[in-house]
Amino acid sequence: MSSPPTEGPELVPDTATAPLIDKPALTVDGLSLWYGETKALKSISMEIPERKITAFIGPSGCGKSTLLRCFNRLNDLIDGVRVEGDIRFHGASIFDPRVDVNTLRTRIGMVFQRSNPFPKSIYENVAYGCRIHRMQKTRDLDEVVEKSLRGAALWDEVKDRLHESALGLSGGQQQRLCIARAIAVEPEVILLDEPCSALDPIATAKIEDLMQELKQDYTLLTVTHNMQQAARCSDFTAFMYLGEVIEYGETGRLFVKPQVKQTEDYITGRFG
Repeated sequence: MSSPPTEGPELVPDTATAPLIDKPALTVDGLSLWYGETKALKSISMEIPERKITAFIGPSGCGKSTLLRCFNRLNDLIDGVRVEGDIRFHGASIFDPRVDVNTLRTRIGMVFQRSNPFPKSIYENVAYGCRIHRMQKTRDLDEVVEKSLRGAALWDEVKDRLHESALGLSGGQQQRLCIARAIAVEPEVILLDEPCSALDPIATAKIEDLMQELKQDYTLLTVTHNMQQAARCSDFTAFMYLGEVIEYGETGRLFVKPQVKQTEDYITGRFG
């Protein structure tokens, strides 16, 4: 493929990167992030709609996963990271010094690119979050585990082997188990960092179907290199390039009639 254009994004109307959001769950306001001297995110502003699926697409190294990890402050764990700007969760800054980061990560859960079940039983994997947050005092763990596994479309496949090792599950089942573990603590937002990249087509289809079910109760943000997946699954899509959100809008409009030439070039395969 030819090299991407070197010039910056075209000047376009604000509506190209600012869709009308009736009820934002998350608001990003002038967010920039540095890894040491390297600026990885550049003045990003956008609103994330509640109980919708928002996809981030773009070539490798454009800042998709870095932005995703900002929403529950996982970048705090990396030495040398500096952030300017703000992210508001239901109107309150997640960077407020009074914010308890552990509580934030309970409300904004994360599922990583590769499934990472604990070397414990299926039951204990799902119950883990409730135990460490001491939720079992007020909630019955058996009920939580069953509800979470049903929510992750996994209950019927594992209900007779709950006390067997989670490491014995298939890759697709392990990823759905990680989703069950995330929803067990009743988050409001689920971040999915390329959740299907290591899965076969059948397991990928199950995760995509599950995402459609989950958005009835949760706000989902997903990073994907698979543009067809973004087109199939998401309600809103943001195209990122070199640390910037080049275009953001409703998925159907962005894929059919992008307003920025760089977006068109990327989704038609001219670079990336």
